[in-house]
Amino acid sequence: MKKLGFGLMRLPLTDANDPKSIDIEQMKQLVDRFMERGFTYFDTAYPYHGGASEGAFRQAVVERYPRDHYTVTTKMPCWLINSAEDMSRIFDEQLQRCGVDYFDYYWLHALNPDYTRIMDEHDGWGFIARKKAEGRIRHIGFSFHGDSQLLERLLTEHPEVEYVQLQINYLDWDSPAIEAHTCYDICTRHGKPVIVMEPVRGGALARVPQAVRDLFAAHRPDASPASWAIRYVASLPNVMVVLSGMSNMEQVDDNTGYMQNFEPLDEQEQAIVAQAAQLMREAIAIPCTACHYCTDGCPQNICIPEYFNVYNSLHMLGDTQKGNSQMYYNLHAKSHGRASDCIECGQCEAHCPQGIDIIDRLKQVSQTFDN
Repeated sequence: MKKLGFGLMRLPLTDANDPKSIDIEQMKQLVDRFMERGFTYFDTAYPYHGGASEGAFRQAVVERYPRDHYTVTTKMPCWLINSAEDMSRIFDEQLQRCGVDYFDYYWLHALNPDYTRIMDEHDGWGFIARKKAEGRIRHIGFSFHGDSQLLERLLTEHPEVEYVQLQINYLDWDSPAIEAHTCYDICTRHGKPVIVMEPVRGGALARVPQAVRDLFAAHRPDASPASWAIRYVASLPNVMVVLSGMSNMEQVDDNTGYMQNFEPLDEQEQAIVAQAAQLMREAIAIPCTACHYCTDGCPQNICIPEYFNVYNSLHMLGDTQKGNSQMYYNLHAKSHGRASDCIECGQCEAHCPQGIDIIDRLKQVSQTFDN
């Protein structure tokens, strides 16, 4: 299997303000290009696109290709589980949504201390193991957003899991908050292959400052910033698949172009990426990956990732871009709550895999754009 996977969480939309409005016809074109170039791995989840991603996968892939032509993975939304019956109901719903009889890979989704307690209490581990024994799942594992100590415990207590999905990118590799390097090493020591999510950090490593662009271009003039980020993680020996949330044909063509005949980074390129990481750390104000876990259930309908993206862009590009940034902020605010509308309920922070102090950060955004 080629190392690039299609993450179905940033699909093209017919209405930019409605995550459920997936443009199925455009998605079909992206899928066709992806598959005609020899790639087969698709990653979806119960909450992606407001719950529409799994059904979109069925329409774009399952209804148009033989079952042995693709690989599909989805995940159990741990935060929605209050009983064993909830797991059975959601799992059956996912099979129906996706239109398949079995999942190639199935994860316990976004394990952190809170979600781990839920899965321990309701035996989510036993549930996915039973579904594997029944033939409804081929391979089991979990996606992870906790610390290295929790990861060590989980892999020690549950040797039956076969894979771990981790957030790894060159910006987070040495981050004490994400512990990407340490977590990767733990998986490797336990003999668990890694599937990588957020290799481009929600697009931040594709929209790099000019200094980083110049650094990359001096070595490979035709290579996109995203290609450096994805090749970086794909070069790690224990990485099986790197997920990319592709939204348009340009991204699909770019990613599949350099991943068809993948070449790992050489020693000089590794040094260049280390330089780029330092420059990026200095440029990014808010470490948001635009996963949108924070927005589900926001009582004020605040588009938090979009506001953070506008704020980060202004921070990276300087005050000369204040007019454009203000324009984009105002456009988002026409159909969403403004940053100043935050009531500090904290539900967003409870769901943020990055551990961002969202409430305080929204205050910074509001001070910049709500004047």
